Amino acid sequence: MDEWCGLMGCWLCGLYSVLAMLVVARLLVVTARGHNGEGIEHTQFSRHSHHGQGAPGRGRGAGARHPLKLIKCLLVTKPKKLKLPPGPWTLPLIGSMHHLVSNPLPYRAMRDLAHKHGPLMMLWLGEVPTVVVSSPEAAQAITKTHDITFADRHMNSTVGIFTFNGMDLIFGSYGEQWRQLRKLSVQELLSAARVQSFQRIREEEVGRFMQSLATSATAGTAVDLSKMIASFVNDTFVRESIGSRCKYQDEYLDALGTAMRMAAELSVANIFPSSRLLQNLSTALRRAMACRDWMAHIIGQIIRETKEAMDRADKTSNESFISVLLRLQKEASLPIELTDHIVMALMIDLFSAGSDSASTTLTWCMTELIRYPATMARAQSEVREAFKGKTTTITEDELARANLSYLKCVAKEALRLHCPVPLLLPRKCRETCQVMGYDIPKGTCVFVNVWAICRDAKYWEDPEEFRPERFENSSLDYKGTDYEFLPFGSGRRMCPGGNLGLANMELALASLLYHFDWKLPSGVEPKNVDVCEAPGLVAKKNTGLVLHPVVSRVFAPVNMPN
Repeated sequence: MDEWCGLMGCWLCGLYSVLAMLVVARLLVVTARGHNGEGIEHTQFSRHSHHGQGAPGRGRGAGARHPLKLIKCLLVTKPKKLKLPPGPWTLPLIGSMHHLVSNPLPYRAMRDLAHKHGPLMMLWLGEVPTVVVSSPEAAQAITKTHDITFADRHMNSTVGIFTFNGMDLIFGSYGEQWRQLRKLSVQELLSAARVQSFQRIREEEVGRFMQSLATSATAGTAVDLSKMIASFVNDTFVRESIGSRCKYQDEYLDALGTAMRMAAELSVANIFPSSRLLQNLSTALRRAMACRDWMAHIIGQIIRETKEAMDRADKTSNESFISVLLRLQKEASLPIELTDHIVMALMIDLFSAGSDSASTTLTWCMTELIRYPATMARAQSEVREAFKGKTTTITEDELARANLSYLKCVAKEALRLHCPVPLLLPRKCRETCQVMGYDIPKGTCVFVNVWAICRDAKYWEDPEEFRPERFENSSLDYKGTDYEFLPFGSGRRMCPGGNLGLANMELALASLLYHFDWKLPSGVEPKNVDVCEAPGLVAKKNTGLVLHPVVSRVFAPVNMPN
């Protein structure tokens, strides 16, 4: 923690140095142009005090006549004459960012700040006005009552690079193209029928996973279960996305991991998006472009090879995600043109959203079951009673018939305690509106802190405890209508791929509990298993989950192609 704060302090010092040079450069430009104010844009923003009272703007040219006014324009500012949500005191240039350095996980720091300032809280991340939502009531106001007003995504410069400037579904601006892509995703890519069509793939990959664990169990070696889970989910998702194992898989997943880390990084260019100088000087953005271009090159290769295969086979049964997109592109039956760039952006969406969430949630399920032996015993008992005497791997049809209610509660509790994306993905206010008595200015970035909501003692008994029983005899679900439990979001921007992610996870979880017992390394107690999250967009486990698998139910894997 101290090391992280020290690094953050160095970063802030560097930021002040860069911005000081920016101020000097701007002053020199003004001097060179004379005192007519050319190049200084009028702004509706003005410097604010700690009490949030804005001063009236001076209009175009004020910065040129008075150099201090120019510096004033570069300071963190608030809109005039608006009743903004309360928030912590701010500093020039960096705004509220110094309040977030106490914890490398921003959703935890934001939860602590919300305890002081309320469920609708205003922060300034550099020059970016940001509202943090931390209660079910506020979440409902944003995602339901004012859903259309907050239907846009906040997209920083780095994310814009990776999404080809918002040509995808996840970060695309709300409009006709986005609506058509959403419709395409729901009806063609992520429908119940499409998810069902991948059943055989999931069963085969679970069989491979179980066989690999059995080999380690026979040898008596420990495994890093979190890494094996990630590999299993990635293999499954690659086959669902492309149709087969892919020779580019490893390098593409490496590039995608780099992109995910870069998207979560703190960048000067992202917190001062209006500065062209900082955008041009940013090494982070240049690295993002290089990474995006490499990903596009790999996906381009996959697209070309898939098109060639489709021309030879011309089949539509058991289509992969990419073959569906290329078929629709060829048919040209959509109201929008499905360009190769849109196909690339959608494939990046599917990989980044689908694989990370499923592997993260499955890892947390096993982590918490190891920490709570009584809960593990009950979950295993349910699974083993349902499949008693079975000597082959479990199939999805058998899992559906068994209706393992407690196992579903385990999955829900893992999603509650460890929301895959703790702040969801940020929305953007499309026009100034009023929420819960406060004005939210147009362009404001909005985070819904579902991690804080799901751990709020007002709505959950013993919120820090892993207790799947809380979901027994409860109608609470993750479909977006229970605002105290929104792991996949709600409203127009709700994640459409939740069913696919859960399908990729549930069969594996049941199989892990049926076929194996699990032991911690010698000397490690269940209560000491690390449950810290790693920094990033997705709340992954910070350390590996090292366990000894012990075969409990001998099995013969179902048919598994090489």
